[in-house]
Amino acid sequence: MDLKLKGKKALVTGASRGLGLAVASMLAGEGADVSINSRSESAMAECKNRILKETGTAIHTFACDLTSSDGPAKLVDDAFSAMGGLDILVTNTGGPKPGRFETLQDADWLYAFNLLLMSHVRLIRQSLPYLRKSSSPAVLTITSYAVKQPIPNLVLSNSLRAATVGLTKTLALELGSEGIRFNSIMPGWTDTERVQTLLRDRASQNKTTIDQELTKQAADIALNRIATPEEFAYAAVFLVSPRASYITGSMFPVDGGAIKGLL
Repeated sequence: MDLKLKGKKALVTGASRGLGLAVASMLAGEGADVSINSRSESAMAECKNRILKETGTAIHTFACDLTSSDGPAKLVDDAFSAMGGLDILVTNTGGPKPGRFETLQDADWLYAFNLLLMSHVRLIRQSLPYLRKSSSPAVLTITSYAVKQPIPNLVLSNSLRAATVGLTKTLALELGSEGIRFNSIMPGWTDTERVQTLLRDRASQNKTTIDQELTKQAADIALNRIATPEEFAYAAVFLVSPRASYITGSMFPVDGGAIKGLL
């Protein structure tokens, strides 16, 4: 299927590794003009070379701390200037520190608030004037299946990613009449650096190995395995494409059946 992404202008944040990198690479492979960000210049240079080698497409890279008050706005403006437009915004961030409620301080909550909610708010707010100029504007927020089924020892993520889902649904309703689509993907356990860190933390707490923790986690998933980043990216790239033109306000789990509830 031709997703009609050739020539579309896409900004994917938090894309130097993991889910963001997989989405950026797949968009570039579909012929989109792609911008990414990371706090690490060296990581972005490596990603740029990797995507060029895999897809034959050069991407734009920008250093930005998404938790800062002014970083997201500058990133959007820089990406728009580099690409000459903006059709697609994929808001993705890293995860906050693990921990139970009583182990976390105000500073942890405030950092997570800026990382998991305000980064999305600031990126979307700055992008709206540019998206209004697009013939097929789409925004995708990347959250977690934790908004449907809280994950043990991740109270920050469980709490604040739910707020981003509320934001996404509200914006779909507020801006649907302008043709701007807003959706969210709730990824489950996926083979990324973040998940490896979480498994390492569990193994340390439980005095087990990472492989043992991975086996336990996979057993709780209907498909009995965790996902690859590419499996996530297939869903994400479809949702931001013009082929998904009648899908908005939806929260899609890409979790291999990890969510046990009906709704």
